[in-house]
Amino acid sequence: MLSVEQPLPQFSGEALLPNGEFAPVNLSDYKGKWLVLFFYPLDFTFVCPTEIRGFNELHSEFSKLNTVVLGASVDSVHCHKAWTESSLGKIAFPLIGDLTRSLAQDCGVLSEEGFSHRATFVANPDGIIESVTVNSSNVGRSPQETLRVVQALQAGGLAPCDWQPGQSLLNAA
Repeated sequence: MLSVEQPLPQFSGEALLPNGEFAPVNLSDYKGKWLVLFFYPLDFTFVCPTEIRGFNELHSEFSKLNTVVLGASVDSVHCHKAWTESSLGKIAFPLIGDLTRSLAQDCGVLSEEGFSHRATFVANPDGIIESVTVNSSNVGRSPQETLRVVQALQAGGLAPCDWQPGQSLLNAA
């Protein structure tokens, strides 16, 4: 699995956009911005929609931080579209269709069963990974914690446990 201080892989694929259309997506297109790339196991499951809705609710907060959110699973973009239209509703960020499983494999999060683990990568504007978290497929992650991690990374200092914006950073001396 990719780890901190490594670059996100060069990836080109297709995504479902917020407007409901399909378009090419390249991770290199996001150079210069912070990036949250989160993988979820499969469309039409039970835990995944709770996370996607959570990231969706915080989308404007991520945007204020010059941070792009991308979701990805091994489903096709057509499956993403059917899922959003039937039960998720409008999503404010692209959902990558990783049908070839190349992105999940290149990130090291492809399970033995062939779906992606529940993983989150936060990359800085140079495309270098600053944070990685992986949960069991049975346990949803906290988009609020992902937002806090981005805020702490952007604060530019030593952020203690449970640090929140506006709080003091630790002095390294």
